[in-house]
Amino acid sequence: MENLIEKSEILFLYESKFTIPNGDPFTGEQRYDDETKHILVSDVRIKRFVRDYFIDQNQITPDKYEVFVFNDKSQIAEGSKESGASARMQSLWKKYYSDKKPDKKQLPKAALSLLQKCIDVRLFGGISTEEGAAVNITGPVQFALLNPSLNKVDLRIHQNTSVFSSSADKSRGAIGTTTVVPYALNQIHGWINPYSAINSGLTQTDINELFAAMWNSINNSNTRSKSNQASVLLMQIVYSDSNDKLYGTDKLISINSDKEEEQIREMDDYSLDFTKLAEKASSNKVKEIRYYTEIPIIEKALVDLHNQKIQPMTLI
Repeated sequence: MENLIEKSEILFLYESKFTIPNGDPFTGEQRYDDETKHILVSDVRIKRFVRDYFIDQNQITPDKYEVFVFNDKSQIAEGSKESGASARMQSLWKKYYSDKKPDKKQLPKAALSLLQKCIDVRLFGGISTEEGAAVNITGPVQFALLNPSLNKVDLRIHQNTSVFSSSADKSRGAIGTTTVVPYALNQIHGWINPYSAINSGLTQTDINELFAAMWNSINNSNTRSKSNQASVLLMQIVYSDSNDKLYGTDKLISINSDKEEEQIREMDDYSLDFTKLAEKASSNKVKEIRYYTEIPIIEKALVDLHNQKIQPMTLI
């Protein structure tokens, strides 16, 4: 089919130093694979980074991005008794239709169009459960449920005190204990499906916006547990055909170091090995491998591969 979005896979590397890249929502502790000693970052965490970036940009350029999933009630229509996706849909109806919804025959199509106005729906999918206007859009952009770090990690116990009292009848602060990640090179693995892109309305501009959001959101994070993080490398492995698939793309980049992986504390302690990446690039299934980095040593390593299919990309 002509005009399809390119089928591709995403590899995104970013580093974390003495942080909690992705805490478990129940315990607050870093997600961790005890058997492999790799930390884990969820797809939900990455999507939250992306959405928060779009929301932040709206503070600079109002209404630049329409976002469906918020982490607060700021985009819920005033007086709405609904919650979640239903409440957000009501606010969108009010914004774009002034409370005058289309008739029943046009309602499903209008609801689909309404959802597609939101960039995060076009990317990640969305749902409306409204009676007579039920819509379920599968997101063409998906990330692995849990993404292991490239290096092994020994978590470190960290104790801290809070200046806020632990209860109303106590005047002293509370003491807390948690575990932090001394250093991790996190690799996020994702996919862009051209067929789902048709239904969600995804455009190439949306993909460009996604890449900028992934890169910048990591660098802009300023919460206590996420501040000391930095984007390292973004790659898009573009397929020649919409039905092509390579095995093991999440294993194409590895770490070389004279130290034990658990002892790595900074980028100077290791180098990235792109040997397998260069081998896969020679496959007829690969149209091109595009990359973005701001780190000269990584740029040089990729240029030195002398592979015409591995080319730099520009972020918007």
